Amino acid sequence: MERIQIEGKNPIMEALKSGKKLERLYIQDGVDSRKIGDIVALAKQGKAVIEYVPKHRLEAMAQSTAHQGLIAILPEVAYSEFEEMVDAALKESDSPLFIMLDEIQDPHNLGAIIRSSECAGAAGLIVPARRSAPLSSTAYKASAGAMAYMPIARVTNLTDAINYMKSKNIWVIGADAEGEVCYNADLTGALALVIGSEGEGIRRLVKENCDRVVSIPMTGNINSLNASVAAGILIFESVRQRTNKG
Repeated sequence: MERIQIEGKNPIMEALKSGKKLERLYIQDGVDSRKIGDIVALAKQGKAVIEYVPKHRLEAMAQSTAHQGLIAILPEVAYSEFEEMVDAALKESDSPLFIMLDEIQDPHNLGAIIRSSECAGAAGLIVPARRSAPLSSTAYKASAGAMAYMPIARVTNLTDAINYMKSKNIWVIGADAEGEVCYNADLTGALALVIGSEGEGIRRLVKENCDRVVSIPMTGNINSLNASVAAGILIFESVRQRTNKG
């Protein structure tokens, strides 16, 4: 894991509102203190080191042009314990939605999927310990701050995690081009959606352990979608079905 760098007023405020404690807050000299008063107050409350720096230094640190005179450093992001996360979600709801990622290695895709998952009210995200994008600054930025709110568990073996889900009566559905059309499948109830990697999709053993496999119908000349787009379609199809059923 690496320390997470957050840039800009809104992402930093979202991190603070979620209860995250900043390690450091860099503020560009000359920034209007009235516009960042809440951020500074919360950062001080969390005992962050606050440092005022000249513009050229902040811009040298920045990974984007959208820093708005503020850069924050979070400590290393801690993963949730998988079984504890699942059990806690089942205590809160009899129909939680989980997202399982099979070797998603692009941090932009990881961040975008975290964003969609959090917006949909998913109970948690599960990633394998190997061949998976880390919870990095790039992923955080792509998540638009959603990473601060989303429980994320890292597991040694995704197949074992799937079988644990099934032992808890959570229906596990994989995304694959050979599956039935997702709009015809029941995506309600306690459910885990498995999204495969950008190039290979879900692995054979992972697919074999899913309860069923669904696909997204496509009629264009290109027959594959970006992993985060596919995840978003399936996640919100599940939300749509749940909303209509309720």
